Amino acid sequence: MSRVSEPAGGNAAAPVLVLGAKSDIARALAHALAARGHPLQLAVRDPAELDRDLADFATRHGVEVTAHAFDATDIAGFETFLDSLPALPRIVISAVGWMGDQDANAADPGLAAKVIATNFTGPALMLEAAARRIDAAGGPGAVIGISSVAGDRGRAKNYVYGAAKAGFTAWLSGMRQKYAARPLLVMTVKPGFVATAMTEGMDLPGALTTTPEALAARILAGLDRGRPVHVDPIWRIVMGIITHLPERIFMRTRF
Repeated sequence: MSRVSEPAGGNAAAPVLVLGAKSDIARALAHALAARGHPLQLAVRDPAELDRDLADFATRHGVEVTAHAFDATDIAGFETFLDSLPALPRIVISAVGWMGDQDANAADPGLAAKVIATNFTGPALMLEAAARRIDAAGGPGAVIGISSVAGDRGRAKNYVYGAAKAGFTAWLSGMRQKYAARPLLVMTVKPGFVATAMTEGMDLPGALTTTPEALAARILAGLDRGRPVHVDPIWRIVMGIITHLPERIFMRTRF
């Protein structure tokens, strides 16, 4: 596969669309790609929230940066949203996500539906629509979905969020097989604990927690190599143990 993370023809780099651009992981990825010369299309629910970011990216990296209104739950508006972009993005990153509170989510169908729509349905259908357009243009390109190891096995502490991420991971896997023979990389990223605004206040284990910047660097390294899935090695071990625990033992755990 051609390396879409490098400038095309040595001049203009491939445009990058970042969905959920206010998240810490999205910002780190956007900065890393802008440093390589990629024009950025930053999408959030309220573009006015990106005013400072636009100036920061433009000043720091000297690339074109535009802001766009995007609602991951407005499925009917996805094609119109893509039509509105200044150029066809060749790299599309979905960093959309919302965790909420597990007990509240499980007790309130409306909240549960919001978690599923925000973490699974919206991102999956948006990346599907973007992939179709990139493929129709002949590639090369990449769509990157930020999922989570939380989807590897349902746990009492976060099974609403975990179930949504499990669905997203499965969707991306199917897309990857669909486009396997095409110049389009479908990449799944499954972070463990990341020190972000979403996890602020949580008692995260230092040895298992990374930063958005470190995660972004590893994602870009995977993109350069055309790796279809990124999971930190330590989390491959941790989740390998958790997913293979016999049910009778797993039911007695409290992690």
